[in-house]
Amino acid sequence: MRPDVPPDAAVGFARALRGAGLDVPVGSVTTYVEALGVLGVERGQSVYWAGRATLVRHPEDIPVYDDVFASFWLARDLAGSPLVEERTLALDVAAGEAIRGHEDPVRSPEPAVAVRYSARETLRHKDFAAYSRAEFAEARRLMADLRLAGTLRQSRRMRPSARDGRRPDVRRTVRAALRTGAEPVRRRSLEPTPRPRRVVLLCDVSGSMEPYTRALLRFLHAAVAGRSRVEAFVFATRLTRITRHLSWRDPDAALAKAGAAVADWDGGTRLGAVLGEFNAMWRDLTRGAVVVVLSDGWDRGEPGVLTAELDRLRRNAHRIVWVNPLKASPGYAPLARGMAAALPYVDDFVEGHSLAAMERLVEVIGR
Repeated sequence: MRPDVPPDAAVGFARALRGAGLDVPVGSVTTYVEALGVLGVERGQSVYWAGRATLVRHPEDIPVYDDVFASFWLARDLAGSPLVEERTLALDVAAGEAIRGHEDPVRSPEPAVAVRYSARETLRHKDFAAYSRAEFAEARRLMADLRLAGTLRQSRRMRPSARDGRRPDVRRTVRAALRTGAEPVRRRSLEPTPRPRRVVLLCDVSGSMEPYTRALLRFLHAAVAGRSRVEAFVFATRLTRITRHLSWRDPDAALAKAGAAVADWDGGTRLGAVLGEFNAMWRDLTRGAVVVVLSDGWDRGEPGVLTAELDRLRRNAHRIVWVNPLKASPGYAPLARGMAAALPYVDDFVEGHSLAAMERLVEVIGR
């Protein structure tokens, strides 16, 4: 092994573990990279135990870790299996029930209707917190297909208009007049160029959001990577801008870089103080923008501070969308004091617990 292998190889190893079904948080990958930086990669035993101490969370995952380690670091083969499968069912029309395989000619003389279903549709509506490791690996690929864009607004940049407008286009009018003996037969006009509004994403990574943090960060990466006018921040007790880190195409590498930049994973939540810092430092980003807060609303700060900062934010932003993964829970009510204080200042209050909910969020932002 070469001394110059990390951190790219460490990120690739974590990606291979996730592909094999292990749950590897971003913070664990960051710790693994730091451990390899201290231990080096000259000795395979050091690489093995550094990964086992930082990337393995359950004893039953050790055999899978050993196989992936042998395949990745020692160049041994590892056979994989598909994460999502399609199955064929035969619907017994007479009995009204689904039977796996073909129609039973003795039990049901009626023709059977063959249908196909995919586990992906079930996965779209399943709560992120209930995902298995294999389901989350598949959800990562589906999340990459989401396309986030803000609503269109009129910019200051002008473009030629096909109809008569209020602002004359003197240059085009004069050029056209030169072809008609200097007579301005038709006056040309300009109109504002439409452009999408900026979208600003603020994601809560405190301890209460831990079951959803990993999926929501994948959503942030899908929104930021390869696009302009999308800004991403994470917060718990402090605010961290991760737009530049998430601009990498490789999601694992992007999240590893973002994880290294965030110092308050799984901490408490101070919504009012964080929004105060955001309003003070990044106010220009929110002017006319769609601001999306992804949080369960649990807050250790004072509600009065939160309402004052939300009021400042609402006066500057075009819309405020609040995404709460707990909203889909049976019998949910916004009783958390942070959530209760924030609701009067929110334009849209939506769910954020599943792939289908994130698809609806994309529609709300672009509405």
